[in-house]
Amino acid sequence: MRGLNLDQVHAFADVIELGSFSAAAARQNLSQPAISQQIRQLEDRLGVRLIERVGKRAMPTPAGQALLDRVGEIDASVQNALDAVAGFANGTVGQVRIGTGATACIYFLPKVLEQLQRRFPGLEIIVRTGNTSDVLKSIEENSLDIGLVTLPASGRSLDIVPVLTDPFVAIFADGMDVPDLIRPADLADIPLVLYERGGQTRTIVDDWLRAAGVAGHSIMELGSVEAIKELVGAGLGATILPAMGARLGRTQFPIKTRKLAPDLARSLALVVRRDKVMGSGLREVRNGLIAAARDWAPNQSSSGT
Repeated sequence: MRGLNLDQVHAFADVIELGSFSAAAARQNLSQPAISQQIRQLEDRLGVRLIERVGKRAMPTPAGQALLDRVGEIDASVQNALDAVAGFANGTVGQVRIGTGATACIYFLPKVLEQLQRRFPGLEIIVRTGNTSDVLKSIEENSLDIGLVTLPASGRSLDIVPVLTDPFVAIFADGMDVPDLIRPADLADIPLVLYERGGQTRTIVDDWLRAAGVAGHSIMELGSVEAIKELVGAGLGATILPAMGARLGRTQFPIKTRKLAPDLARSLALVVRRDKVMGSGLREVRNGLIAAARDWAPNQSSSGT
């Protein structure tokens, strides 16, 4: 049996409540034949008679009474369903899955997520970290809704919009004697604690050194920006990190940062599938990320301690 037509159910309920087809037609601003047709279609669909005449009044049959007793439940269930879906439509509930790198997850996302959660407490936001290639693959497979990744990034099914430029800086232990401007040659003989291979951040640093003919003496390769800074602060070497992750005053040991020459920066982009349905929840997350990227600036001195 096919599903119930709610218009037909409400036409039936009006006929019983008002006692006639003509009165129900007047209430619904329809013709009497239209109401009669709705009742016939409902009876055909259910395979039973729902209405009988007692004198001049339309009355429910036993089957009709059984249906009438449940019209309130049907309306309540439908309204609950509409209320649940309405939450997704206005962005107050739902789920949005974000993919990004570890640095952006630690230093960029928290403020954005706090603002979104305050504005939309029913919106569930899930964050997964990974390299650019991992995030792009997950977006293409629709296991992530949106990504904030380091360029370059590509994919025929993807919409990729650059939103933020993040310069790199060199980081040293506070007691090291280093120039105010760091060139690749300045790092040739210094042990380096670098971000792990496989991601765009490490590739950008390696290319910058290689372009100047400097191989770089990497003694440690880690996936944690905080761990890298702690080791550098302890005097085990120097590093090159995005300024986003080079916030001062967060390490056990004091560190200092220096600008690079030539300049080095990475570009971050928002990525979604071109055919992704942009529901209100996802739209609010995307707009929040764009606004935060527009307002973002490195919050440290390039030569401070």
